[in-house]
Amino acid sequence: MTSKDVADRLDEVEKALLNRWPETRIAPTLDRIAALVDALGSPQLSYPTIHIAGTNGKTTTTRLIDSLCFQLGMRTGRFTSPHLESFLERICINGESISPEGMIATYDDIGLYLDMIDSRMPNKLSFFESMCALAFVAFSEFPVDVGIFECGMGGEWDSTNVIKADVSVITPIGFDHMEYLGDTLDKIALTKSGIIKESSFAVLARQEPEVAQVLMHKCAQVDATPIREGIEYSVKNRALAVGGQLISIAGVYGEYNDLFLPLHGAHQASNAATAIAAVEVFAGESKLDEGVVREALVNATSPGRCEIIMRNPTVIIDAAHNPHGAQSLKRTISEEFDFDSIIGVIAPMGDKDVDGILEELESVVNRAIVSKNSSHRAADLSELKASAQGIFGSERVTAIESLQEALVKAIEQAKLDNGVSDSNTAVLVAGSVVTAGEARGIFRRMKEKH
Repeated sequence: MTSKDVADRLDEVEKALLNRWPETRIAPTLDRIAALVDALGSPQLSYPTIHIAGTNGKTTTTRLIDSLCFQLGMRTGRFTSPHLESFLERICINGESISPEGMIATYDDIGLYLDMIDSRMPNKLSFFESMCALAFVAFSEFPVDVGIFECGMGGEWDSTNVIKADVSVITPIGFDHMEYLGDTLDKIALTKSGIIKESSFAVLARQEPEVAQVLMHKCAQVDATPIREGIEYSVKNRALAVGGQLISIAGVYGEYNDLFLPLHGAHQASNAATAIAAVEVFAGESKLDEGVVREALVNATSPGRCEIIMRNPTVIIDAAHNPHGAQSLKRTISEEFDFDSIIGVIAPMGDKDVDGILEELESVVNRAIVSKNSSHRAADLSELKASAQGIFGSERVTAIESLQEALVKAIEQAKLDNGVSDSNTAVLVAGSVVTAGEARGIFRRMKEKH
């Protein structure tokens, strides 16, 4: 196939997947994915797995676990969602997105099976279920030494939960997707605890007391060994450093001192500690080689998570899509950066707690430009503007429909501020993973033009 043939066929594959139920439309059941993997010969059981659920920090923790396992010499498969710019990002082998040719070959392998399950079920397989199956098969075909799977939503009935994980990881749990997961933290925790398997290890990040109680009860039910942040492992100390932070971790089986982590925020130090604990219990229940850990963390990236995408002016992109994530972002910005002023470009989804996100960001954002990403779920701009004005005050809020125009306006204003008054004004882009991904694409194209 020529490069054009590959691009055309990949486009066909993506369109076929997107024509399925969107991942935001959920019919909570494992029936369809279970029938599919059964027809495929259960590829997801052909390699050991680590499973990650939680509300915030899932993707970063998954990426850190991947980096640690790869540095230890394992062939790794990583499944994350949602993607920022390309659907290929969701399926990674040895830290790199699956190639277009790899995606096409895997889709061609399972396409007929997707159609077959569609014909047997009341509802067709969704985009997310199909992507899970593609990951299961791609990792089996490679083959990988470990599959590292991030839950899409919840846990118990999430499509990834047909794996039998040796290690389950629960990152901090907060309020999100309440229409599916429940309206209290303990209900949400109960659903997410569904990934904890019998006689496995359960690595539990620091949680609210009612969440911890639910998770510990689940561990007792299935005879899983709990590995708890603050008890079995912890962040001993952290200090700000240029481009990130220096952290020391008390692992389950040993200590790791003065590790450089090129990610910002106390929550990222906790994510690193959780990842180290998970790999310790997965890779032999012993202390990891300190040089390996150091190298894995130095190479860590987490696109769209407090990511500095531009300098002069500084532009930070963060996927903060719920109040819990916005709170972590607020803490990181206020504690680790020294800006005189921040212009926020905020473009959340309408089905999220928009007021909660805005309330968290109000104390660090001096002027807000509210905008829209391209999703059909994007918050209605007039409603978003009214909400923002109620929280920030009308004089601090501007509404610009086009995300690109909003970003250009914010950068121009920041440059003007910095030029006129010799201040340090930055731009912060937040509100949604889709917003983060689209903003990254816009900035990449801006750089290519220059």
